[in-house]
Parts: sequence; structure tokens; C-alpha cells
Amino acid sequence: MSEHGNHCERLIVDCRLRAATELFAHTWDPVVLAALQSGACRRRELRAAIGGISDKVLTEALRRLCAHGLAERRAFAQAPPRVEYALTPLGRSLVEGPMRALAAWITEHGDQLLEAQEGTAELRPSGS
Repeated sequence: MSEHGNHCERLIVDCRLRAATELFAHTWDPVVLAALQSGACRRRELRAAIGGISDKVLTEALRRLCAHGLAERRAFAQAPPRVEYALTPLGRSLVEGPMRALAAWITEHGDQLLEAQEGTAELRPSGS
């Protein structure tokens, strides 16, 4: 097999590519990461900052992000109990690197992307 073929096989076998692309598979995960960029937040503050996200979806996103090592949950022993969420160093590296690059690309090409999507929608047969 060619060297290129072995390289692709290694990527698929060790699942690094799949693990990386899965970070953007859930619609709200990047949005929550972006909201955490400004610092540690309580759930209520996150919901207010994001807007349009249900409590259930926020809970699921936070659990996923914590499980992936991108965010951390900090519980404070006080009455009433206080819990905050913050980016981990790994999460900060994702937000400040690839997500910032994606945001720059979207700023530059977002209108073209939306126009192309609208054009494709017009070409679909009705009822699909």
C-alpha cells in the first residue's frame, strides 16, 4: 500500500480525525465553548449569554464538553451550593486556535456560504 494510504488508514484506525470532527457535530457545543471564553460562568449566566438554548440541551453540552476535557465543572462548598463551568487549557487551545480561525473564515466567506445554501435549497424538489 502507498505511504499516503497507510497515513489515511492510521487516521481512521486511531480515530483522531473522528474525535476532532465530533467536537463540532453537536450544534451547541461550539457555542457553549465560545460563551465560556470570557471566563468561568454559572449555568444561568451561560443560558443568558447564549440565548435560545434549553436547560436540557445546555446540560447535555456541558456534560459532553467536560467528558472531552474541554470544560471543567467547579463546585464550591457554600450555602446555597454554587457550580461554575470554565474552559480547561485544552478547551482554551481549541477556542483560541481552530475556532478563532473558523470565525475569521466565516467573517470573510459567511455571505457566500449562505448564498450557496440558499441556491441549493431552490434547486431541491418540493417535498424533500
